[in-house]
Amino acid sequence: MHPPHPVESIPGDPACGVLLLCDHASNAVPADLADLGLAAPHFERHIAYDIGAAAVTRSLARRLGAPALLTTFSRLIIDPNRGRDDPTLVMRLSDGAVVPGNARITPDAVAARIARFYDPYDAAIVAAIEAAEAAGAPPAIVTIHSFTPAWRGVARPWEVGILWDRDDRLAGPLIRGLSEDPAGFTVGDNQPYGGGLPGDTIDRHAIARGLPNALVEIRQDLIGDEAGAEDWAARFAGLLAPLIAPPAPLTRPVPPPT
Repeated sequence: MHPPHPVESIPGDPACGVLLLCDHASNAVPADLADLGLAAPHFERHIAYDIGAAAVTRSLARRLGAPALLTTFSRLIIDPNRGRDDPTLVMRLSDGAVVPGNARITPDAVAARIARFYDPYDAAIVAAIEAAEAAGAPPAIVTIHSFTPAWRGVARPWEVGILWDRDDRLAGPLIRGLSEDPAGFTVGDNQPYGGGLPGDTIDRHAIARGLPNALVEIRQDLIGDEAGAEDWAARFAGLLAPLIAPPAPLTRPVPPPT
C-alpha cells in the first residue's frame, strides 16, 4: 500500500491571478511514524495543524475558481512554512508537549522527512506558479493559516491578521478592506505574528519571484465549524476578487527611464 501523497491539489484556472496555499492543513501522520509517540488528543490541538484553515482554503478556491495546494500531513512531522535550516523545522517541544518521535531525531531522518513531505509540497508550488506564468498571469500568493484565541493565558484581541514583509501590494488592500468591514473587526497588521520569516513559504515562493503575497491568519474559534469557514471564505473572496482581476492592479509600477 502506497503512503498518501503529501499534497492535496485543487484544480483551478491558472490564469485567475491567485494561487492559494494551506501549509498546515492536516493533522494526519502516516502509520509508519506511529503518531510520533503522541497521544491522540494532541492531534486535535493547534500544535498539529491550523484548525479551520483547510476548510477556508477549499471554499475560497471554489469561490474564486483558483488553484489551491494543501498539505496532507501534520506540521509536527515537518513544517513546510519554515526554511530548511530553521531550528523549528521539526518541533521537539510544541506548546508544552514533548514530541517523542522528534526528540532525538537524526539529521538523516530529518533529510528523509524533507524528501518525503517538504520537497513534494515545494515542487507542487513551483509547478503551479509556472503554470500560471505560462498562462500569462503570474499569480498573487495567498497562504491561509489560523491562530489560537489566547496564548499563554493572554487573550488575543484580533479576529484576523495579515502578515507581510517587503511587499504590501496585496496585504495593504486586504488590511484596509478588513478594517472597513461593518462587523468592526480588530485587524492585525503583522499580528499575531510578525511577517518576514526567512525561508518560509512566502519567502521561498513569492518574495523570491517578486509576486504579490499575503499570509492570512484567522482566529480558530471563528472558523472551527463549516458555517464559520464559509463566512470567512466568502469575505476573503469578496476582498480578493477585484484585486486579482485583470488588468491586475497589483503589478509593480514601472520606474521612469533615467
